[in-house]
Amino acid sequence: MVYKKREVLACMLLLALAGAACAPSRVSQPESPGIHGYALDKSAISPASPLDAGGEAEARSDDRMIVRMAQLSLIVQDAEESLSQIKAIVSEMDGYVSDTRLWRQDEQLRGSVTVRVPTESLDDALTQFKALSVRVESESSSSEDVTEEYTDLGARLRNLEATEQELLELLTTVREKTGKAEDVLAVHRELTSIRGQIEQLKGRMQYLEKTSSLAAVTIELVPDALTRPISVGGWQPAGTLANALRSLLRTLQSVADAAIWVVFYVLPVAAVLLIPFVVAWLIWRARKKGKRVAKA
Repeated sequence: MVYKKREVLACMLLLALAGAACAPSRVSQPESPGIHGYALDKSAISPASPLDAGGEAEARSDDRMIVRMAQLSLIVQDAEESLSQIKAIVSEMDGYVSDTRLWRQDEQLRGSVTVRVPTESLDDALTQFKALSVRVESESSSSEDVTEEYTDLGARLRNLEATEQELLELLTTVREKTGKAEDVLAVHRELTSIRGQIEQLKGRMQYLEKTSSLAAVTIELVPDALTRPISVGGWQPAGTLANALRSLLRTLQSVADAAIWVVFYVLPVAAVLLIPFVVAWLIWRARKKGKRVAKA
């Protein structure tokens, strides 16, 4: 009797996993708020997430999801003031600043900032950022189409949700018919694994939605004083200083090379060559001392 019960349980598990293949038609009709028509625990999803509505994620997968990025290098009068203005522009566009960095170079303050603005406002934001500069040193942009990945994630999510539903039904059946702890735990382990995969897919989909709706812009702020050469009447002290430093470095390099040769080559060779003379001098001195002692 126990053997038959285990055989029936194994057959039900196989039927549950096989039912995932035809699940999309079964779960396409929404019964309650959730992802793709399946009721989920909303505590695992943020209230503002697009995944809270059944057909919304389906609609987003039909559109092109483009992740846009841009890089600017701006020559500005004052890096700190320009940074404050950039933050104000981003705030007006309902974006946010994700990273800022300020440091000094030749007593001038430089900066770097990474911001995120709504994708539809990216061109307007770039225009306003460039208007803050004396001139634009460099500008580049890139984009990535993640539509295919998002659509694939949605299909995998629907299949996993269907499998989860089948396992829940199977768990209820096992509890009612067998009630054995090992059978219930076996189904529960499969259910836990499926739910973990579902959460991973939802997290990735939310990340793609966020990055496609907010474009990333990295801006380098270079003070204008660092880019202008100092010159008076044709004289460029900056160039003269650079030449002097190069000459000094070459001289120091030559001195260091000579010192290395003296310490590691000349002195050892000289020591070896002087050994016979030192020995001869010591012998001569010893004999001379011996004669003086004899005479005394």
